Amino acid sequence: MIGIIGTGMMASSLTVLTSGHGFKTLVLARSESSRERCMNAVDGYYRQMVDQGIITPEQVEICKSYISYTSDYGEMSRCRVFFECVTEKIEAKEEVYKAIEKSCPEAKAICSVSSSIVPGKLAEVAGKYADRVLVTHPFNPPHLVPYFEICTAECTKPDVLPFVKELLAALDRKTAILKKPTPGFIGNRLQFALWRECLALVEEGICDPEDVDTALAYSFCPRYTSIGIFQHFDNGGLELNATTCKATWPIISDKKDIPDFMKKLMAEGKMGAKSPSRQGFYDWNGVDMEAYSAKVSEPYWRFCKWEFPTEASSDDI
Repeated sequence: MIGIIGTGMMASSLTVLTSGHGFKTLVLARSESSRERCMNAVDGYYRQMVDQGIITPEQVEICKSYISYTSDYGEMSRCRVFFECVTEKIEAKEEVYKAIEKSCPEAKAICSVSSSIVPGKLAEVAGKYADRVLVTHPFNPPHLVPYFEICTAECTKPDVLPFVKELLAALDRKTAILKKPTPGFIGNRLQFALWRECLALVEEGICDPEDVDTALAYSFCPRYTSIGIFQHFDNGGLELNATTCKATWPIISDKKDIPDFMKKLMAEGKMGAKSPSRQGFYDWNGVDMEAYSAKVSEPYWRFCKWEFPTEASSDDI
């Protein structure tokens, strides 16, 4: 049985992922309103899958029979693995770990979906379960994006990593294992290194944001949905790669602060699509956000071909 602590976007998406694979899933909601919010999000995610023709409404009901909700840690005593999805504050996570230690004697692994706190810091506040805490960092929403990066603490028991890796494989997720912790882990370090250079190109007056987005969408980004960057450059030859590195690395940005033009946008209240002005690098006024959201999800639907459970859960969770 899988325990999910939290009811936000990450928790609700993980609930779809686990229940959609036939794992009994118990979600801890601290209030009735948070429980309803999570249930509505789960329903919405499954409805999108129905709209894509991935699953039938009848299959959705079977999957949802594997989900239960509670506000009592005591009811989670049979859970062997937990996904901790609470806010990125060490105090909040410490509270969760203490409650699991008190009420859940069969805990095998406590998987934090933290995107910024390294596992060693989590282990420091995890009490006797410190050797079972690790970071399993997904990209949102994890029921669509089939990737987790796993990072353990020095004190993590040797059997925890293979156990969690096997579970994620059963959930049809690809995993990358960090040999040692680093802020941002793998994915965010890569993404924000690219983002720094995107900002530099605009700041230096070389091109506009639209040109950067066009370059990414129609040049090399599609390639990396089927092969890796090390594969690509290895196939092209290291001699050519080294020559290009020498030509480009001296001019690539190494700035340690965000550029002035971005600071100016923020000072003007142009914080992006969700800001009151609905402006940022782009003007989002009049944009069909439902169509935009569908476009964001479109590349990932091909990964959502699971073997859904065919029978409802046989007993109460």
